[in-house]
Amino acid sequence: MAQAQPIRTSPQPDPGESYLLEGETYASMSSKIGDVPLVSPLQTSRGWLVGFTISFILLMVYFVSIGWLFIKGVGIWGINIPVGWAMDIINFVWWIGIGHAGTLISAILLLLNQGWRNSINRFAEAMTLFAVACAGMYPILHLGRPWLFYWLMPYPNTMGMWPQFRSALAWDVFAISTYASVSLVFWLVGLIPDFATLRDRAKNIWAKRIYGVAALGWRGSARHWHRYEMASLLLAGLSTPLVVSVHSIISLDFAISQVPGWQVTIFPPYFVAGAVFAGFAMVILLMAPVRKWYGFENYITIRHFDVMAKVMLATGMVVVYGYFMEVWAALYGGSTYEEYLLYNRLYGPSAWAYWGLLFCNAVAIQPLWFKQVRQSIPALIVISLIVSVGMWLERYVIIVISLERDFLPSSWGQYNPTFWDWSLYLGSFGLFFTLLFLFVRVLPMINIFEMRMFLHQEQQRMNRKKHHGEAGHGGATAD
Repeated sequence: MAQAQPIRTSPQPDPGESYLLEGETYASMSSKIGDVPLVSPLQTSRGWLVGFTISFILLMVYFVSIGWLFIKGVGIWGINIPVGWAMDIINFVWWIGIGHAGTLISAILLLLNQGWRNSINRFAEAMTLFAVACAGMYPILHLGRPWLFYWLMPYPNTMGMWPQFRSALAWDVFAISTYASVSLVFWLVGLIPDFATLRDRAKNIWAKRIYGVAALGWRGSARHWHRYEMASLLLAGLSTPLVVSVHSIISLDFAISQVPGWQVTIFPPYFVAGAVFAGFAMVILLMAPVRKWYGFENYITIRHFDVMAKVMLATGMVVVYGYFMEVWAALYGGSTYEEYLLYNRLYGPSAWAYWGLLFCNAVAIQPLWFKQVRQSIPALIVISLIVSVGMWLERYVIIVISLERDFLPSSWGQYNPTFWDWSLYLGSFGLFFTLLFLFVRVLPMINIFEMRMFLHQEQQRMNRKKHHGEAGHGGATAD
């Protein structure tokens, strides 16, 4: 038999000043976090089953949409001339941006030795992988003949043909594949010590064997830890440039063109900041219910949400600065086409999207300047949801509005998404949440061994603080 339901204790009062609440021990951490994936399949909670069922239904919608696309072609979408890029590229950029928070939390904060990342890095890394999986499908699906996607790979062939390396599509293939492979290896390496913990705690023989194989013979020796730490630092070093490079490359898909509104030099940092902005909004949206449902309030505290809200506010203000720079470039550049694009965004047929993104990404985040808002879970959920909608609208404005009104009025057109545009987008949520629910069910959501290490560091810090206070009090008395 596997373990019964994991131990759930009442959370301690959280004043919002600590990353780990009192009352936790090494044993309690292993039990609360490690026993969640070891629950018997027959004892799986009803809430998980309901959520997984809904996600699986959406996944079937995704497969039906892809199947119909393969049969009929991209004509089932609302794309036309001149709007040849639409919801396929909008959703691609949106999904790839969501994954950036995981890499930033995993890699950059590890190199900066930020202990608060320990509670959320595993979940954020998983979110990164699943978002990249959703994003990686769109460049293939919008090819027109997606079964020939391997032509984008520089493989030896009898025709002597190579991909067009000056094509933005080829750049996307290399960027996404590199990002996905490095993120996957980094995630799996971090799981090895926890696989060993699950192997040792499992009662079911098959669970013990599966986790034992995944642990790769981990025994916690000094040699194992040394190699693990070295591998983690090397992978963090490799992942850090990817946080900047991947979305910079995607921004160049637009910036290398002559379309009004796209050839802007601020696009690379603007896109990177927007990706981190959207990624942290999604982390908050997903972590809040998971924290409540599984009783992880002692590990994912109010202060974690406070810090994530600060990062979201900082990157959001960079995005707002990018909006001002777009307006300034249009007015100062002296280009008639750029000036008309600005007018079209403000007053054209799709102006609702531009005003909506300004509200969602610029106005809605301003309450985050106040600590009371940053430490209010309901308020953060609402703001994060608005930001997620706003970042989708931003991609819509950049892609669709710029293409609807091109250089020649005779080529102008209007884009209207079809049922299959929306079904493919909603279906991608099915892929994302199906993978997420499976991850929650079979793997530890929080890094067990890093939380033990963090507990040890916090205990040492409290002891030093206590001894320092006693020494200071004694010295004052002697005087």
